[in-house]
Amino acid sequence: MILEPPPSALHQKAGIKVPYMRWIVAFALFSAALLNYVDRNVLGLLAATIQKDLHISNQEYASVVNFFLIAYTIANLLSGRVVDKLGVRLSLALFVTWWTIANACTGLARSLSSLCGLRFMLGLGEAGCYTASPKAVAEWFPIAERGAAVGLYSAGGAVGATIAPLMVALVADHFGWRWVFAVTPILASFWMLLWLWLYKNPATHPNITEAERNYLALNLPKPAPADPNSPRQSEWALWAQVLRDPLVWQLMLARLITDPVWYFFQFWLPKYLQNMRGLDQKGVSIMWMVFAAATAGFLLGGYFSGRLVARGCIPSASRIWVMFTSALLVPLTGLVPQMPSVMGVILIAMVVAYASTSWLSNITSLVVDIVPKQILGTAFGVIACGSALGGFFMNKGVAWFLDHRSYNDCFYILACLHPFAVLLIWNLRKRQAAL
Repeated sequence: MILEPPPSALHQKAGIKVPYMRWIVAFALFSAALLNYVDRNVLGLLAATIQKDLHISNQEYASVVNFFLIAYTIANLLSGRVVDKLGVRLSLALFVTWWTIANACTGLARSLSSLCGLRFMLGLGEAGCYTASPKAVAEWFPIAERGAAVGLYSAGGAVGATIAPLMVALVADHFGWRWVFAVTPILASFWMLLWLWLYKNPATHPNITEAERNYLALNLPKPAPADPNSPRQSEWALWAQVLRDPLVWQLMLARLITDPVWYFFQFWLPKYLQNMRGLDQKGVSIMWMVFAAATAGFLLGGYFSGRLVARGCIPSASRIWVMFTSALLVPLTGLVPQMPSVMGVILIAMVVAYASTSWLSNITSLVVDIVPKQILGTAFGVIACGSALGGFFMNKGVAWFLDHRSYNDCFYILACLHPFAVLLIWNLRKRQAAL
């Protein structure tokens, strides 16, 4: 009788071995987030120019942003379930394709209604990046490395937001604002080729080294064995399990309260710099400094909490202590109206952007740590709805304040949000990691 070699032996022979494959996966997630944020942020950076060209008021501009956020909310709720059903590899490829096409078509918009429709389509695709990526981290990274991995891919968004002002200034100045939306589809095509080759099950990946395979086998949390006699959970039962969990609603509310700060800096601060501080379209490129600070927040926030985990701190406690530190910095937002110069505004914005993204990186890691992996995509989508809803209400509120009061009140309100949110999640610091 001829014995078949075990699957592991076959994988040892197949393919070129690439060391640290899990970090290449994290880099691919970083690249997807970079494309995601470039496509998302160009509208805010071009807002004043597009408003003038298409004759759009502040309230109408808020409506355009809210069409994106309404779709983003819907997609958050549903895309997580798509990720759980189709898997990370296929679902993220579909999401990137969808939003890239929607963004490319935005350059063809000729009216308020077409712009609203295309931003709605963009929102339907973009949310999936942030429901698929946490599950990818759960599948590829041990608990001690998850904060750094989440920070790395989240930093892709901030790097994309950093690149966007420079790209917008260059392309719009030479070719007009419509051509800005034609830049990323080419890059997205290259990303797709990398992703479809790269992402596979780490236990059977043909290009992973045996040392890394063994490392992951020893350090990834082991799920409880399935009971063959238990009935298969229905779709309705799974949703009921997610929606009945107080933890999901607690984290959703925390994101609803805090994510508006980060949205404000993306969608409204460029307009503030133009309308209240006298910058022109090229001058708004100074926003790259704010987004560079946000990149540091994503990276260092994940790094610091990961170091606490490596030193024996409970993962949930390590995330929350870093979030607490971040929440102490966000109230500096209230100083923006008092700054005598543009550079003073930018310096305050840099500190607050750093704190906001450090918080966001760690609340994402917290979800990955304490939500069971088999429902992680679905639960994360529900939690992320809080983000989109918070952005929606923020946009409506900012538009009202601009028409009836001033930007100053917006900065004062935003300064209070993170300290309040700390009270909501403080009791989670002793929550044990889920399998």
